[in-house]
This record gives sequence, structure tokens and C-alpha cells, in this order.
Amino acid sequence: MLPGNDLPPQEAKPGSAPAGPRLRALDQFPGSLAYRVYLSLKEAILTLAFRPGEALRKPEICDILGVSRSPVAEAVARLAAEGLVQVVPQSGTFVARFSMEEIREGAFLREALELAAVERVAGQITEDQLVLLRRNLRLQEVLVADQDFPGFYQTDSQMHELILTFTGLRRLAGLSETAWVHVNRARQLILPEPGRVQATLAEHQAIVAALEARDPEAARAATRHHLRQLIAFLEPLVAARPELFDGS
Repeated sequence: MLPGNDLPPQEAKPGSAPAGPRLRALDQFPGSLAYRVYLSLKEAILTLAFRPGEALRKPEICDILGVSRSPVAEAVARLAAEGLVQVVPQSGTFVARFSMEEIREGAFLREALELAAVERVAGQITEDQLVLLRRNLRLQEVLVADQDFPGFYQTDSQMHELILTFTGLRRLAGLSETAWVHVNRARQLILPEPGRVQATLAEHQAIVAALEARDPEAARAATRHHLRQLIAFLEPLVAARPELFDGS
């Protein structure tokens, strides 16, 4: 199961769990010190290791990562700009709760980009590119059989990135990732749902089959169906788990 997906019925008290085991060491990330702190914190937030509404205690994070307050403050400011944390004056810094408004907007933008991308790719895809997609699908099948949800999630993301890069437009994958960031975090709530991973795999297989057939309309239809499943699964969670959402 993905870290944090075993969220309890009632939200844990802020700071009740140690940050250490939930933060990857900085030497596993590239870039400047502040950027590595940012990546470590962002990963913990996106995987729900740090839960919506949970307090981020800067002194504890400094101790765990072995850094001063400056790179942590810089990382938190960057995360706040992305809407992943909320800084409340005189109260502290908290992991942002999910916002359905932001999730819907992100899903809309991602769909617009991916539908245009997959239509373009269907008309120009090479056999070498299809080989990469088929290999990715085979790995997905193994991960589903092993119930390796984190591995499947990563491979899922890689498949979408492959299709975006096949357009030849170098900025597209980055734009899509930025648009998808809030959806990306929220989707961790549903991947372990019974049958959802298997259904996701089938949706991916349909997309690749349409690309193999070099059928732009079928590729668009399969991609649209796949992307819209996420919102359909997330909408009921607003009522079922209101403590995770901000009420938007």
C-alpha cells in the first residue's frame, strides 16, 4: 500500500507521527540544498506520508534532514506557492487539505494536454516508441500481479510521460505535471481501492492498443475515458472523508 493510504477514520493530531521515516535522505535527490529539501518534502506530501491538515514542524525537519532553517524555509515557501502547504501566521505550517476546485481544474488542464498529445502521437508514433510502451505495460502487469501499488503508480506516470514526450514538444511533460500536481496527490486515495488498479491497467492497454492501430480518434476516446475515471472516484470522498478536504 502507498504510504499514508491507511488514513484513519479520524485525522491524526498534528505532529503525532515522527517525520524521520517519512522523509527520504537528501543525497537521493539532485540540485541545491534547498531544492533537495523541497523534493524530499514534496515527495512525502504527494505520497500522503504527510497527511492533509498535518502540521509540518520545521525544527524537527531540520533535525531529521540535517540542515539549517534557511533551506527548509525556502522549500516551504516553494511548496506554499504550489498550494501543497498552508502557512498560517502565529499558528504554523500545515499540509494543505485537498481542494476539489483545484483537483477539477488540474484534471481539466491535464485532459486538454493529453488528448491533444495522444491524437498527435497516434498519427506519427514509431515502432521503437511502441516497443517502449509495450515494455511499460508488461511491467505494469507484473506490478499489479504482485500488488505493488507504489511501483504501479510510478510506472503509470512513466507511461503518460512517454506519450507526452513522443509529441516532440519538450515543455509538454513539465506543463502536464504542473497541472496535475493536486490530482496526483489525491489519486493516492483511490489506487488501492479493490479493482481500481486492474481497471487502470485495462484503460492503459486500451490507449496503447489505439496507438498501435494508429487511430487518433480511438486514442482520444480511450485517454478521455481513462482520465475521467479519477474524478468519478474522488467526488464521493468529499462526503465520506470531509476532514481531508477544504470544503471547496
